[in-house]
Amino acid sequence: MIFVGKTELEGDLKDKLKRFVYDVIGCCQAVHQEQGPELTEYIYQDSLQIAFDQANIKHIKEYYFKPSFRGIPLKHRLFVDFLVKDKIFLECKAIDKIGIHERLQLWNYMRSGNIRIGILYNFAPVIDECEKYYFDPETSTIYCF
Repeated sequence: MIFVGKTELEGDLKDKLKRFVYDVIGCCQAVHQEQGPELTEYIYQDSLQIAFDQANIKHIKEYYFKPSFRGIPLKHRLFVDFLVKDKIFLECKAIDKIGIHERLQLWNYMRSGNIRIGILYNFAPVIDECEKYYFDPETSTIYCF
């Protein structure tokens, strides 16, 4: 079972994760500030790719991966907007407000792709939204940080 919501990381791990994603979040904020709200998701994604390139942040846009079952890759592929630094799934949104559907999408990608860090970033509102998550596969728990 996965517990999410008010479960928040504390201590050293939380601090390390915040430092690890700091430059990624900075690029997202710069794109939002320069492009403004209410554009399509693809404009933000393309702008973010340029920001990552200019900041020398390793990334793959539209990263495709195959989940597995009992160690066997499934036929269906999933894709996330960005794989950043080989360790972060970044899902970009351009919607009114982040809801449970968007969170579940990212959490499923994290679990299926065996990626521990996920960022959900909503560019559309006047005040951008950012949610950061950590997946602990040993306890099947997703924490916010």
